[in-house]
Amino acid sequence: MVEPFIKNDAVVLGILFIILAFVFISSNSKNRWFLKFYKYVPSLLLCYFIPSILNSMGIISGNQSNLYFVASRFLLPASLVLLTISIDLPEIIKLGPKAIIMFLSGTLGIIIGGPFSIILISYIFPNLIDGLETDLVWRGLTTIAGSWIGGGANQAAMKEIFLVDDAIFSTMIAVDVIVANIWMAFLLYGSGVHEKIDRILNADSSSIDDLRRKIETYRSQNLKVPDFVDTVKVISVAFILTGIAHFGSDLIVPYIEINAPQLAKFSLTSNFFWIIVISTSLALTLSFTKIRTLEEAGASRYGSLFLYILVATIGMKMNILAIFDNPSFFLIGLVWMLFHAIFLIIVAKLIKAPLFFLAVGSQANVGGAASAPIVASAFHPSLAPVGVLLAVLGYAVGTYGAWFCGVLMQISF
Repeated sequence: MVEPFIKNDAVVLGILFIILAFVFISSNSKNRWFLKFYKYVPSLLLCYFIPSILNSMGIISGNQSNLYFVASRFLLPASLVLLTISIDLPEIIKLGPKAIIMFLSGTLGIIIGGPFSIILISYIFPNLIDGLETDLVWRGLTTIAGSWIGGGANQAAMKEIFLVDDAIFSTMIAVDVIVANIWMAFLLYGSGVHEKIDRILNADSSSIDDLRRKIETYRSQNLKVPDFVDTVKVISVAFILTGIAHFGSDLIVPYIEINAPQLAKFSLTSNFFWIIVISTSLALTLSFTKIRTLEEAGASRYGSLFLYILVATIGMKMNILAIFDNPSFFLIGLVWMLFHAIFLIIVAKLIKAPLFFLAVGSQANVGGAASAPIVASAFHPSLAPVGVLLAVLGYAVGTYGAWFCGVLMQISF
């Protein structure tokens, strides 16, 4: 493994904040060039892409840094708390069934896309995977299906179920991360031009637009300049609930591992799963209390900042140059993701679903709870909980969907 130029996480964190500061100062600049640039490129995409370039160049290393772990285990649940406590749950429910339909369509697109990509690549490039046993290939690809439908726990389950070789597993993790991150970059870009795409899809986005307007009206009428006590309240609620979520997770996971180990296939032995579920559930409960007034002190702004830090640390884990290490598997992964995308677009066109449902339904499958709220918040910060709720559904169906995909891939060979 090549050592990065900068190893100190404190220095790396400083670099990430330089990137965040530059992006958001320039995106709010009146400069003509910046106005034109950010008209087409979402600021969130840059927060993600610039760290990935630094990682690819060997300046920093996402694999050797602990920043992603800290951001995903502490800042992500805190962010979800702050973005959720002011949510209007009845209004979210009014968004209707299209979100679920698009999520399940994304799952189906991955299940079918796996064997489709193998058949297509084998037909066009019959010698592409020469030197490898076909048995190793399809077994390895099942771990990608587990990750793209559910998450890390589902991926690990596929490794055990299909007895995946360790060497091929490491390769599949690289394919999983790079292809999924490339797709996420496209979704973040799409969020900046979603109105144009919605017109192409002939989509009805009125329910999302109404929700956004109500939230923005509430904020504009009630937002105040927070004093020190307000800031302490906001940050305290975020990290108290995060602490409770970690405490609950530490109690629940060992109990399930001992008394109901068969539930591991539903990701119920994953600490991360319970941290996200508990923190979001507590915040949803508090959204019906007076604590929701913390939004008046800018709770969602702090939540968004935490989320942007997470985005930057996710970008650190992407090494674009890794594509050239295993081009055949990356080609299969890219075709697979392309099939998933086309399948979703067809369904969205048929049911007139806006890009928001397509993007969040897809990312809830492919990225899970760590990144689905990021894509949702790219459309509006208040919509982040929608990504979480769908991602939790992905954990539930991930093992079953990936297993069925594995059976189809075995047949396709």
